[in-house]
Amino acid sequence: MSLFLSVLTLSPLNYEYFAFDKINLFVILILLVTAILFFVLKARRGKTLSIRKIAGLEAVEEAVGRATEMGKSVLFVPGSRDLDDLQTLAGLSILGSVARMTAQYEARLDVPVNRSLVMAAGQETVKEAYLAVGRPDLYRPEMVHYITDEQFGYVAALEGIMVRERPAACFYMGAFLAESLILAETGNSIGAIQVAGTAMPVQLPFFVAACDYTLIGEELFAAAAYLSQDRRMMGSLKGQDVGKAVAMFAIVIGSLLATIVALTGSSFVGSLFRAFIRLFALNY
Repeated sequence: MSLFLSVLTLSPLNYEYFAFDKINLFVILILLVTAILFFVLKARRGKTLSIRKIAGLEAVEEAVGRATEMGKSVLFVPGSRDLDDLQTLAGLSILGSVARMTAQYEARLDVPVNRSLVMAAGQETVKEAYLAVGRPDLYRPEMVHYITDEQFGYVAALEGIMVRERPAACFYMGAFLAESLILAETGNSIGAIQVAGTAMPVQLPFFVAACDYTLIGEELFAAAAYLSQDRRMMGSLKGQDVGKAVAMFAIVIGSLLATIVALTGSSFVGSLFRAFIRLFALNY
């Protein structure tokens, strides 16, 4: 009861339970959640949600089909980080879509990993994918297998797999460090179609130079929705785009206000500028 009364009277006790100086973040959160829910519900009602074409994802089915025609395997590397990395989760989501294609085409899938938790999650992801397309008989737990936690020991093993088995399609989806160029160059040397995706800015140039297609930054996180065409995921993606559009609009308006204040010194515009900063600042 005392908490309820303190909220009504706006007494200092409020600050123990609610940071009123961060109310702008609460408003932004409500707007973003509302946009996401709107598009998710819209998608569930059967409305078509379109997103721009991503060349690297359009080539996924082509790469798996080529491996099937050549009678060779599909190599999928879900990064070199553990399961607590968002890029690894994004890579596993894409793995599910790739696994459904390999199950439909009856292509061999090889997923070497360097973390035990990633192995467990990958095995479940592939198993569910094979069940989803009605081919549980083709699933083998050893499709997803652990190698080693040591970075360059893992890379050396991957190189050996590539050189010996010569997969026709190589997918690198997740977080990569110094091993990115080594993997991409080895895959390029054996003539495989290579599709890479990472949100590590330092490693992107190596993938762009040595791979056929590269997912840059947020394209990696949008890939699962793009490939699966899941309505809830598509709705969530569109809702996040609304948040990005609002952020871009805020940057433009803020820049214009700052320019006007600098040129004219208007106190009124200065007050608007400070209020605008207060509305969108994450830490003010």
